[in-house]
Amino acid sequence: MPLIALALWFMTREAPSSSDAPSASPGASEPGASRTAPAPSARPRASYDPADYARPVRAYAAEAGVSARLLMAILYNESYKPHDPKLERAWQRYKPEAAFGIANMHRAAFDATKRGRDFAHRRWEELPDDRGLAIEAAAWHLHDLAAQLPARRSGACTRDELLALGYNTGASNMLAFARGVTPGNQAQSYLDRLRNNWGKAGSALAR
Repeated sequence: MPLIALALWFMTREAPSSSDAPSASPGASEPGASRTAPAPSARPRASYDPADYARPVRAYAAEAGVSARLLMAILYNESYKPHDPKLERAWQRYKPEAAFGIANMHRAAFDATKRGRDFAHRRWEELPDDRGLAIEAAAWHLHDLAAQLPARRSGACTRDELLALGYNTGASNMLAFARGVTPGNQAQSYLDRLRNNWGKAGSALAR
């Protein structure tokens, strides 16, 4: 019965749209990234606020050469569901292809991203318990997506918006959007939430 209730919660839950208006569009300047190494990953707390992870976001974004504000905005986008390790694992037993961790990363993306990196020995199954690892993997996944973007692009999306869409929909769709293809309803919803979370992400990093 608890598993059925959990399944119903996930199936009926919709990602909330933020009421925060963005202070600038994705791709604009962001708070300076810190080179300070993140503190050792702590076990997840009962409550979760992406802003509490500003330090590792800044550090891992700097290491990967990606926008810390983009990474933080993605964490806000992916915070629509409870990131409790037990709940995530219960849902994964019901839906094996579900994503893990606060950055909602799928197994294939994690396994591809970790190759040749400092966390190559880590396992996807560790993501629910290690939020630092989840942030690190997300940062390098964005790095790998950025390497695939063409220098010349068309369409209304900024570089950071395209990377966020790539994170959500995959590299092939990202490249299509970079050619000017209009995002579908789900991709547009993700993009709208990213824009709504952009100001919140900047505020979190400025703390």
